[in-house]
Amino acid sequence: MTGRQVFMRWIYPVLMRLNGNNRRKGIVLQNERMQPPPTPFHELEAIANDGSTLHFADWVGRKMLIVNTASDCGYTRQLEELQQLYEQYRDQLIIVGFPANDFHGQEPGSDAAIAEFCQLNYGVTFPLARKSSVVKGTAQNVVFQWLTNPAHNGWNQRAPDWNFGKYLINEQGVLTHFFGTAVSPLDERVVNALRP
Repeated sequence: MTGRQVFMRWIYPVLMRLNGNNRRKGIVLQNERMQPPPTPFHELEAIANDGSTLHFADWVGRKMLIVNTASDCGYTRQLEELQQLYEQYRDQLIIVGFPANDFHGQEPGSDAAIAEFCQLNYGVTFPLARKSSVVKGTAQNVVFQWLTNPAHNGWNQRAPDWNFGKYLINEQGVLTHFFGTAVSPLDERVVNALRP
């Protein structure tokens, strides 16, 4: 870990306390009507950071939490919380991290360096996708195109406005929630959304 990363790890609880009630960073959006997606979620695929393909169809019947991650952010310690959540709900939940360098260059490393950082410093064993862009635009990852376009997902247009935005998809491929950056993966609202 760099000195900056150590400092960011230390400051994380302060950021969470300060931003937990921030309208933008602490936002929770919910698919109140359980609007089904016009484009099936489980037809999507992503390229893993090792070059293999992540077939979302392999995870039908399990919830998925899609998170845009960064190694050099004040919220990076959420990787540890995501790993705890993954271990606790392993039989019913898949977490996929999507490293992105969209916010002030906070994910500058290569895919191999990102994977090593996440594993060594936070014990991450959940899948990581290849580094890509998650914000709206021509370079936006196709998974995030689906997550942020109501024509695909049925209701949500919210794109990440910082690292560690979290999208929850249920067992049938319905996008049920968006949790903002300052909502911990261990927050009771996230945990309650995972329960049957």
